[in-house]
Amino acid sequence: MIPCACPEAQYLSYKDEIDAAIHRVLDSGRYILGDEVVSFEWEFSEYLGASFSVGCGSGTDSLVLALRALNIGPGDEVIVPSHTAVPTVAAVVIAGASPVYADIEPDYFTIDPDQVEAECTDKTKAIIVVHLYGQAAEMDALLDISRRHNLRIIEDCAQAAGASYRGKKLGTLGDVGCFSFFPTKNLGAIGDGGAVVCQDKPLADRLRSLRQYGWDKNRISQEPGINSRLDELQAAILRVKLRHLDADNSERQSLADIYNAELEGLALKCPVKRDASTHVYHLYVLQLEKRDALIAYLRKNGIASGIHYSMPAHQMPGFFDDIQLPMTEHIATRVVSLPLFPGLSDQQIRKIADLVNRWEIEPSSGT
Repeated sequence: MIPCACPEAQYLSYKDEIDAAIHRVLDSGRYILGDEVVSFEWEFSEYLGASFSVGCGSGTDSLVLALRALNIGPGDEVIVPSHTAVPTVAAVVIAGASPVYADIEPDYFTIDPDQVEAECTDKTKAIIVVHLYGQAAEMDALLDISRRHNLRIIEDCAQAAGASYRGKKLGTLGDVGCFSFFPTKNLGAIGDGGAVVCQDKPLADRLRSLRQYGWDKNRISQEPGINSRLDELQAAILRVKLRHLDADNSERQSLADIYNAELEGLALKCPVKRDASTHVYHLYVLQLEKRDALIAYLRKNGIASGIHYSMPAHQMPGFFDDIQLPMTEHIATRVVSLPLFPGLSDQQIRKIADLVNRWEIEPSSGT
């Protein structure tokens, strides 16, 4: 079975380097917020072109910490897309604020600036901009909205590490950038991990305090915080993978180019790349009717695929809102993610594309 994602393949590609990094931590005797975390934070900031990076325990925590550090909480509204991984919305609720859902653009799956504008109220304090599937949202329009309405921009870059918009790395365009290092991500740990990046030192200092109980340098809690520290082992692994991130993203782009060429002309929609941005293809997402039939056909032929995401957040019982988001709800019935990850061969990609072609020519074989 060809999996939809395979973090083990990336580990095996850099096994010697990663194993050496792990043993370096084990031999150091320093396992919490030591030299590896400090070094990764600096290296990640340098890579992105950010002034500061603060490691934390997960991508969800990065969003919660960002909201807390920006003084967003009870009584405040945060505009979010509903077509996203649910942690985007969960973080708003955990911080005590209220998510307000906006619809998405049909071609890029990202939050629609016109819909954001329509949802702004006196209670709106921030927009969480999700750079979904590996490329940027329409940042020019969203930044303009944020300036006119005095809103904070939080970039959710969980799926877009290394991507850029108008020559700037994602995560550096808004007030803060939030990253997940879940193992399947473009920059993935071997476990959980996350980071918040920003350009403002007081904000970075507060983020560091909030990730450890609101402590000051004397371990006196100046405000309620949480325990969300990037692990030394994960930081050491991430330092290795960060050195290879651009090469891995380039490999993803080359594989996506093969899909694009092989699937051209079929009765389905391949990913659309936004002008003035790079796409790092965390996921390769098609749109088509009879999506479930294609998934079944691929599985029958040894190919795993995925749905990102089958139910919008606003329809989930835990985050329900009795509203209609026509494009979000339409997309949820049509998207399917084909396998794409570093280590997948050109031959495997062509095999998958050939199966999609065969299914499209003879759709009855998928039922």
